[in-house]
Amino acid sequence: MYEFVYKYKDGPVLFAPKVYTDERGYFMETFNDKEFKEIIGVDTNFVQDNQSCSSRGVLRGMHFQTGESEQAKLVRVVSGSVLDVVIDIRKNSPTFGIPYCAHLTAENHNQFFIPRGFAHGFVALKNNTVFQYKCDNRYDKASEGCIKWDTIPFDWKKSIYALSPKWNRIRNLDELIISEKDAQGIDFNDFKGI
Repeated sequence: MYEFVYKYKDGPVLFAPKVYTDERGYFMETFNDKEFKEIIGVDTNFVQDNQSCSSRGVLRGMHFQTGESEQAKLVRVVSGSVLDVVIDIRKNSPTFGIPYCAHLTAENHNQFFIPRGFAHGFVALKNNTVFQYKCDNRYDKASEGCIKWDTIPFDWKKSIYALSPKWNRIRNLDELIISEKDAQGIDFNDFKGI
């Protein structure tokens, strides 16, 4: 059973599964296709699961795939904490260029459904953050794209500090750990959409 959190119009959905706790720990269904369709309102067929582990300060994104290889994703954190960020890149969408974010942690069990047509990224707020992705399409290297994270209209610094007050406030965002490929993404100001 899912507990509804928030659904953006024609966009991402933030929700959490019902968690049953007792002296042994907890149990939850992390995915149920019937309830996902009925409660979240999304009918999709996930075909690939991915998992990453990141140190504090690792930023991954903003990734997307194009054409027949576009992906919808259902993401969650198994351990640790992330600031998860998506941006609408559908060129004909009334919300093109609008970013959305969610705080996903092992404790809150929140999940974020990201429809096709959104670029996705996150920054790990704790060491050993394990992040899981369910995808409705397989990865296709020839169709992948990346928007440079700091060119989207989103205040990363303010959001990181709001979620992680113990973060060293003197730390410069230039010190985030970013792959060379992600650092060389497309400038959003030059991006025309998909």
